[in-house]
Amino acid sequence: MLIRIIAASVILIACFFIPDEYEILRAIAFFVPYAIAGYDIVIKAAKNIRNGQIFDENLLMGIATIGAYGLREYSEAVMVVILYQAGELFQSMAVSRSRKSISELMDIRPDYANLALEDGSYKTVSPEQVCVGDKILIKSGEKIPLDCVITDGESEIDTSSITGESVPRAAKVGDEIVSGCVNISGTLTARVTKTFGESTVSKILELTENSAQRKSKSEKFITRFARVYTPTVVALAVCMAVIPTLIFGNFSAHLKSALIFLVISCPCALVISVPLSFFCGIGCASKNGILIKGANYVESLSGVGRIIFDKTGTLTSGKFEVTDVICQSGFDRDEILTLASKAEYYSDHPIALAVKSAMPFDSSDGISSSRQIIGKGVYADIDGQSVYVGNAALMSDIGVVCMEYDGAKTALHVAADGKYAGTLLISDTVKDGAKEALASLRRRGVKEMIMLTGDRKEVGEDVAEKIGLDSVRSNLLPEDKVRIAEEIMSASDSTTAYVGDGINDAPVLSVADVGIAMGAMGSDAAIEAADIVLMDDSLSKLDTAFAISKKTLRIVKQNIVFAIGVKVLIMLLSAVGFANMWMAIFADVGVSVIAILNALRTFNIKQ
Repeated sequence: MLIRIIAASVILIACFFIPDEYEILRAIAFFVPYAIAGYDIVIKAAKNIRNGQIFDENLLMGIATIGAYGLREYSEAVMVVILYQAGELFQSMAVSRSRKSISELMDIRPDYANLALEDGSYKTVSPEQVCVGDKILIKSGEKIPLDCVITDGESEIDTSSITGESVPRAAKVGDEIVSGCVNISGTLTARVTKTFGESTVSKILELTENSAQRKSKSEKFITRFARVYTPTVVALAVCMAVIPTLIFGNFSAHLKSALIFLVISCPCALVISVPLSFFCGIGCASKNGILIKGANYVESLSGVGRIIFDKTGTLTSGKFEVTDVICQSGFDRDEILTLASKAEYYSDHPIALAVKSAMPFDSSDGISSSRQIIGKGVYADIDGQSVYVGNAALMSDIGVVCMEYDGAKTALHVAADGKYAGTLLISDTVKDGAKEALASLRRRGVKEMIMLTGDRKEVGEDVAEKIGLDSVRSNLLPEDKVRIAEEIMSASDSTTAYVGDGINDAPVLSVADVGIAMGAMGSDAAIEAADIVLMDDSLSKLDTAFAISKKTLRIVKQNIVFAIGVKVLIMLLSAVGFANMWMAIFADVGVSVIAILNALRTFNIKQ
């Protein structure tokens, strides 16, 4: 396209040196650059007419330029198509820049995996051939092909392609690592936990590829607008050529005014710039480790006035540790920790992980049965003892009287054979930068922030006070979160976002106006249930997502007002005979180029 534009421009300049008396030669000479620059416009218009899509910008440009050529306005006809194609080239470059940012995600797709064989050797295979439970070798500098757990070795992992963070993360035996990241230093042996189709990298690629299919309200408005607008301006152009001619004569002058009107009326600036603005916004977000499932969610996020937060793993680090063990008569510290750790052996809850790290076991010997009691704790049969570990509500259900605790830590009570054994006090910490991130969100227009937690009231209020939340609802079961979230949303017309870790919070992420999965590396529930996925634990990513959405919507509105305003003004001037072809070119191509350049400003948002 660039070569065509340059060639047509050079030939056009040469055509100006042909004397006016050589009319036929001038007509042929000017047709050459017109054909070079604009042949595809006429072809597209003809194809669209054949396919029943009559009224589009190609038809308007074709009629206007061919008409101008017929009126011997050769240079104007050629300049219209050259500048129109220049505008299209600008659009193509802008889309390419945004697509490049998104397509960088495609580079995270691994090409192979080193599968461990029974004889101790390794075979290079496609990641799709590896099964759950297989062991793979990940050498220094290689992409991690599948989600897995390290069984041998230590290294640093480059997670920038997933999270957008440049600082490597240390990884050791027992740590989970996700596909798409890069092993930087050491050689690792790992056990595969998910097939390739269920892995993090596959979910991200699927999400990114489908993001362009979900249109915003603004894009839908432009589509509906173009369907009515284009045939309307064609009808008006015909009226401008025919009616004044019937009254005053001078068909040539009125036809020229009608053709100018058609060039002015091309809706290119709107049709191009609005979707492009959203596309750039999604591209900018992906560059910052934020995956947005569609333009509609960019638009919805910009209007959020209320945010509901999960606590653990969202506002707090989710890295618990046992800080105190309160023992009852007949039980010592190690005995209580042993009972609790074995009871939590099969649980992956963050609190269970803290208990197991305080007293680790490599096998399930002695644990004959185990079950989780949702929202309350766990039960296990350990060496013939019936052991319950959980909150005060669980102790009440089994008829055990436990100590009352009203501090800011989480109390985990232990009962063995119906007897109260003791209490573990477990603490969590507020995430670094949480208070500052929430303050920034308030400056961006979020008026209310609420926290929902299954923890005790004292723990929830302590966190809420530290980071500046408006209110907190405590002692909630997972089903309670959905009900309360729906009640909060129905009580006001304000758009509500829910921010959670994407695993236990998947039901609430689905019902919220905007569901945002926080720190969702490796979480299928997050990627499937949320509308926006922040591939990092930092709350600053949430602020970045809001900044991108608000700037994108601001640019969209600027482009709509600017494009419609300029076109209406010059169309009115054309209707009364004060507009020429050069004004028409500016109203079409000039406005499109300005709108495209404005759309590109979306890329200037940084964390």
